[in-house]
Amino acid sequence: MENEKKQKIVIIGGVAAGPKITAKLLRTDLNCQIDLYTEEDMISYSACGLPYFVEGLIEDPKRLIVRTPEQFEEKGANIHLGKRCTKILPEEHKIVVVDTKTGIMQEIEYDKLAITTGARPILPPIQNFHLKNIHTIRKIQDGIEIRRKIREESTKKAVIIGGGYIGIEMLEAFYKNGLEVTLIERDEHILPIFDPEISDLIQQEIINISDGKVKILTSESVIAFEGEEKVERVITSKGNVIETDIVLVAVGVMPNTEIAAAAGIELGVKNAIRVNNRMQTSIKDIYAAGDCIENFHLVSKNYCWIPLGSSANKEGRCAAINMAGQYDSFPGVLGSAVTRYNGLTLSLTGLTETDAKKHGFETVCATMTKKDKAGYMPEAENITIKLVVDKRSKKILGAQAIGCGDADKRVNTVASAIMSDQTLDFFLHTDMTYAPPFSTAVDPLLSAALVISNRIYGS
Repeated sequence: MENEKKQKIVIIGGVAAGPKITAKLLRTDLNCQIDLYTEEDMISYSACGLPYFVEGLIEDPKRLIVRTPEQFEEKGANIHLGKRCTKILPEEHKIVVVDTKTGIMQEIEYDKLAITTGARPILPPIQNFHLKNIHTIRKIQDGIEIRRKIREESTKKAVIIGGGYIGIEMLEAFYKNGLEVTLIERDEHILPIFDPEISDLIQQEIINISDGKVKILTSESVIAFEGEEKVERVITSKGNVIETDIVLVAVGVMPNTEIAAAAGIELGVKNAIRVNNRMQTSIKDIYAAGDCIENFHLVSKNYCWIPLGSSANKEGRCAAINMAGQYDSFPGVLGSAVTRYNGLTLSLTGLTETDAKKHGFETVCATMTKKDKAGYMPEAENITIKLVVDKRSKKILGAQAIGCGDADKRVNTVASAIMSDQTLDFFLHTDMTYAPPFSTAVDPLLSAALVISNRIYGS
């Protein structure tokens, strides 16, 4: 066995999926050589934690580092920092990498390859994007620079372009650092992944709990930045001129799949890499995982692209097991997600009513606001829940929950019910925990389910 040739496994990309593949392979009894290449100067960190570092909840950015290169190398992996992959040569089982400092190129052989190149911020075509103090946030260094800037005495006002999850999380970070913030969203609603009436409620709540320091503009886009060397004003499509000291652009991300496409690997939704349930791409011996891959939606039964750190870790584990010659299957996603703003929790799973109708479901829904705990408990808070059910099959399709109470745990309950293919009738008998400090006698989620049951059965 000592003379047995080692299998060469090469991984392109760090942050979440790549390091997960590496860690899982290192725990597998496998005679292999693992080489991970990343153009960054670190390998494994939590990009999802950056808004909370900017806010100040986390003081040391090193706390966002999950594992160092040295920790991986101590276990036997080879980590190559500052090395960007420029080409995949599937027929030769090679990749081409370039040293980002020296420009030196080299060809690397592989037996099996994993593409975990992630995603990058979309940069909209806005005039004068080159001005200073215009930022995106994706890497730790981005967070360090933004945090430094918002703590300068001269920084009083900020503009955030984009009302998605990152926009809302950075809105909280800026607000809690005392800035006056204008958030601009080109869609009719912020957080458009929610149903419109839930998005509108979220916007209303954000304004209510922001002490007049937050302004939200919807159905409006930014067309230009103005200033001498640094940004001083933002010009919108409706002619608004907004003074600012810093701008965060958070209009979304796009998958880094150019090298995969050039190698002839099949792409899918949003040009993300198409994989099967074992994380195999269309080319033999090449796997992919993380924000660069397409997802299969478990409710709509259609392909989608929902880049989330939680999915990246599960996909990475699945890829590693299959690369090791064993078997694992990743079924797909529900798009379960959660964020917050100043104590307000915002969470959803599965399909919204809007998306369910697009996919041909006949929906029955219930939206209700109730206390998350017994009303006489001093810590009881309101939560608003919207539950979506298919009228024909009685299958649960999705849920949205917002509020200052425990909204996300209700959404997690629905996610579990969807994963187990529960019908509404079965779900109504879910034996949830109850005590006054934790819930009402009839949980708000079950109350919503009962309303839907009455609407379906007419009682």
